[in-house]
Amino acid sequence: MSGRPAWNPVLPISVCMADGEPHVFGNRVYLFGSHDTPGGESFCLEDYEFFSAPLNDLSHWTSNGINYAAKQDPLYGENARYLYAPDVVRGNDGRYYLYYCLAGWKGKGGYGHPISVAVSDSPDGKYDYYGVVQNPDGTPYQDFVCFDPAVMNDSGTVRLYFGTGPFRGMGVKPWNGFVLSKVYSGVFEKPPKAFRQKPGPLGANAAVLCEDMLTLKEPPKRIADTPDFKGHGFFEGSSIRKIGKMYYFVYSSQKNHELCYATSLYPDRDFRFRGTLVSNGDVGYGGRKERDRCNATGTVHGGIEEIGGKWYVFYHRLTHGSDYSRQMCAEPLELLPDGSIAQVEMTSCGLQGGDLPGRGEYPAAICCNLTNGKMPHIANQIRKNVPAITHSDTEWYVGNAAKGTQIGYKYFSIQDNTVLRVTARGKGRVCIKINGRSVGSLPYHSEKWAAASLTIPQGGPHTALWLTVTEGSLDILTLHFSQEVTE
Repeated sequence: MSGRPAWNPVLPISVCMADGEPHVFGNRVYLFGSHDTPGGESFCLEDYEFFSAPLNDLSHWTSNGINYAAKQDPLYGENARYLYAPDVVRGNDGRYYLYYCLAGWKGKGGYGHPISVAVSDSPDGKYDYYGVVQNPDGTPYQDFVCFDPAVMNDSGTVRLYFGTGPFRGMGVKPWNGFVLSKVYSGVFEKPPKAFRQKPGPLGANAAVLCEDMLTLKEPPKRIADTPDFKGHGFFEGSSIRKIGKMYYFVYSSQKNHELCYATSLYPDRDFRFRGTLVSNGDVGYGGRKERDRCNATGTVHGGIEEIGGKWYVFYHRLTHGSDYSRQMCAEPLELLPDGSIAQVEMTSCGLQGGDLPGRGEYPAAICCNLTNGKMPHIANQIRKNVPAITHSDTEWYVGNAAKGTQIGYKYFSIQDNTVLRVTARGKGRVCIKINGRSVGSLPYHSEKWAAASLTIPQGGPHTALWLTVTEGSLDILTLHFSQEVTE
């Protein structure tokens, strides 16, 4: 065992992985994703480093270092320097195939490249460049926008999903009769081939690959047209799973902060919108409106996977007041008899399988809600002067928590007469509440890290812990729980 609970974020606190796709191979679960730089100024600035954990200890995630570098791809260049959202599938030959797209600074050129492929003998081994997804005549496939590929081995048939859709709500820019958001202004130097030669490039697509894992057997089929899906239209982040006889298509919607899902009995048609799985601002959960988001929201991408007989959704949250420093989180899902899945709330519990123990020390950065009551939606940008999970050297903490900031942790199991010690710096005061009930407040008067404590007289299971800054402005480093010593 690793010695710590399996909290959110699921990976080591210093790792900024985004766009995560979880897959179980053998006795381990692997997480494949793009890599942001903590405090970086653009998406996916680092090479691929894949993590895995044993199925019997979902807190102990490790890696073998860099698995694949952008410079290995022959397309590497000015607008193809960064490795965007990947997926990995086990081929019929037993090898592991990595599918990805390249892009440039802040996404520039991201819709203009084919889907690249690399191959390895093990899920987290060193990958070698293999080629690009291609037409039967050997030319690179680019009729539709090739973006955010997802792959699955469907009982020997390897299926590829990809695409992008118009993003609504932040201004629009017309292009060939379709719309792209101003948030992606500057992505194109000129219209990519798909926009110049074929109408209707936007949407989600499904295809089948030949045994070479590169060649399309037939032209891809459109599975999710952007106007559909009841206000939760497809934007990006394709992910695919098969549960029983049902195909589950998971995607990031045009709202840009939620993972949604659609289902069909067929892999390439008749997908029906079923609902939202998770929002990285808890928007929609319990009827919450966007104006009441519990975190700064932004791009989201992930997938679902069964681990040890339980289903989980993996998604990413924002840190550093930025869309460029994202971290992977996970929440348990419940599949209902009719195949539906209810939206889950963000928690600090991650893969723990229940409440976090109310003992020992926790980073303050595992908070699941962080709000000043007017948190922004952040897309392809950085916002300053908002409370945010951030870092300095090796220390990760909740920063810029000014008066009115609420920091939430769900959920702990806390015994009666537990001493809570909170380490913070700055000048201010924090009110401590459990399940909405105040148990006291803690004052701080130092620019260096200092601890203050109080006793929680009455605890309980499934306890929501809230820290509210009522005076001044603070950074918060750790929480520590211990049992009060009585004589």
